[in-house]
Amino acid sequence: MLWRPLGMMMLVPTLTVAILITWQTRKIVSELFHNLAVVFWITANGYWMIVEFFGYDEELRIYTIIPFSIGLFFIVTYYGYILPGEKRKLRQQ
Repeated sequence: MLWRPLGMMMLVPTLTVAILITWQTRKIVSELFHNLAVVFWITANGYWMIVEFFGYDEELRIYTIIPFSIGLFFIVTYYGYILPGEKRKLRQQ
């Protein structure tokens, strides 16, 4: 099957570009948190893809919840704590 090697090869540049974009926008807090979430979600999807390609999806697929949860943690942290704090600071000025 041709899709397996292509899928595996596309994971590396996709993750590399996501990490590069995250690094370039690290000084903008909103961009940093959203891009960190994207990096972890791409990692989870890549792991899931690899596990299914090699036939271990029943035993190992559950572990994709870890990077998905880390990505969700970044989004919840931004919208739950950082953004409200930034809005409070703007109101006080």
